[in-house]
Amino acid sequence: MKKTKVAIIGPGNIGTDLMFKVIRLSTTLEMAAMVGIDPSSDGLRRAASLGIPTTHEGVDGLIAMDGFDEIDIVFDATSAKAHVANAAKLAAYGKKLVDLTPAAIGPYVIPPVNLERLLEDDAREVTNVNMVTCGGQATIPIVAAISRVTPVPYAEIVASIASKSAGPGTRANIDEFTETTTAGIEKVGGAQRGKAIIILNPAEPPLIMRDTVLALIGDADRSTQDAIRASIEAMVAKVQQYVPGYRLKQQVQFTAIPDDEPVHTLLPKGSPRVTTRVTVFLEVEGAAMYLPAYAGNLDIMTSAALRVAETIAERSASRTKEEVTA
Repeated sequence: MKKTKVAIIGPGNIGTDLMFKVIRLSTTLEMAAMVGIDPSSDGLRRAASLGIPTTHEGVDGLIAMDGFDEIDIVFDATSAKAHVANAAKLAAYGKKLVDLTPAAIGPYVIPPVNLERLLEDDAREVTNVNMVTCGGQATIPIVAAISRVTPVPYAEIVASIASKSAGPGTRANIDEFTETTTAGIEKVGGAQRGKAIIILNPAEPPLIMRDTVLALIGDADRSTQDAIRASIEAMVAKVQQYVPGYRLKQQVQFTAIPDDEPVHTLLPKGSPRVTTRVTVFLEVEGAAMYLPAYAGNLDIMTSAALRVAETIAERSASRTKEEVTA
């Protein structure tokens, strides 16, 4: 099968890791360009050494490149502010954009939760999809797994990543990280109200990515608890299909909320009473294609983006085949 050509904007940690995944793992995608603004960047150097066309003139350089018309999908691994400008410049060219920044111009996508539904509902109109954040990719599937069993009035996530795995793009987008992840918890995860916290851990040696999900729910008898556990375990298995290093750190915990604990301050107006706290501890080990294995935040983000782009490419090829044979 002919591969779909892709370009990556942003040759930093995330973009370079994604490049190696496309090269080594994908049977449907082919690297056609790596785009940056610093001619001395490690990502551009590595891409050039692999024979991949490069430009250090940003999106304008990409548009001017030979073969630009053959590129169908563009990954943006820059920053939220840069993506707004990049998307505007690319809008006239009919490319599919996979946004790995917290810009959130397009709909949020968490592959095991809403990718198929999004493409089925709006396959021809979706031109820019947003990958939320690394913390969102790790935790929103868990919130969704709980909310498909029982209503979740409130969900809070804490993503802890090694400081060394956070490049300048990540550091420039801390506010956007919390805002976008919070919105994803609600819009995709199904919580009535969400909250997101990120921690850049400077520990040496660097620690692996760890995430905590806390959800407040109503009464949960033994059968409800068993259903939630089963739903979470099934969701973890789905994520592991494209992120093998994603796992539960320990058993899902259920604790009763004391009557005098002021959790009402966390709930949206009109929420039902909450009586049970669900706590889920996760760990994400990276595939170490560019950075060491502790950088699970990179791995889950690029792996999810790869899964989305491959699905888009497969759907597009299938539609083209159907139109030809019709």
